[in-house]
Amino acid sequence: MMGALLETLDVHKQFGGLVAVSAFSIRVESGEIVGLIGPNGAGKTTSFNLITGVYKPTRGRVLFDGRDITRLALHDITRLGIARTFQNIRLFKDMSVLENVLVAQHMRMGTNLFEATLRLPSYLRKEKHIHEQARALLAEVGLDALEGDKATSLPYGKQRRLEIARALATEPKLLFLDEPAAGMNPQESAELMDFILKIRDQFQLTIVLIEHHMQVVMGICKRMYVLDYGVTIAHGTPEEIQKDPKVIEAYLGAP
Repeated sequence: MMGALLETLDVHKQFGGLVAVSAFSIRVESGEIVGLIGPNGAGKTTSFNLITGVYKPTRGRVLFDGRDITRLALHDITRLGIARTFQNIRLFKDMSVLENVLVAQHMRMGTNLFEATLRLPSYLRKEKHIHEQARALLAEVGLDALEGDKATSLPYGKQRRLEIARALATEPKLLFLDEPAAGMNPQESAELMDFILKIRDQFQLTIVLIEHHMQVVMGICKRMYVLDYGVTIAHGTPEEIQKDPKVIEAYLGAP
């Protein structure tokens, strides 16, 4: 088997006396869309935070593209090629659509304070380039006509797209989506599924998503992991997960 793009090995996270995640081990191959599901409070977002550097594991290891990233800072993990969105949309409210993407583009700009302060030709060339890239990215996600609008003036579904576009601006290999369909109606959820599949192929991404909308996660994920009280209780295809007694009990309660 080829090496996984992402692998977590027996990851634990404890906050005081509370065990939030226990023995969390997943493997994600390049190009996959993998789902992470479970009841509220199961530890899903905490698992995302452990992988992306928001939290450090109490024990265990996180490997990305063959490298141990367990103790790296969040910004270093982002530079290596991991990006994420959040359950509650986190856009820069007072910035335009274009400016929200430019903020992420600057991380890849490769300039320094001396160039920026004096606005040297090298800096101006880089600045022009990232504006072109940002506009091209907005065109890819269907927001180019709205680049001057304030981010929070967009309809909810377009705000989600903008948050994903901002994550894409960091040029990730691996994209984490935390409940991207939250608050969407059935039509918006269907459009989101098509959008996720499109960006996976177009940007050659690997995607891991947390999602409560079963139509979404069952429709686009080939494999799924199920958490309950911080423990992985099942792993398999959507068909296998739907029939798993432990999963049914976790969601519906014991008969």
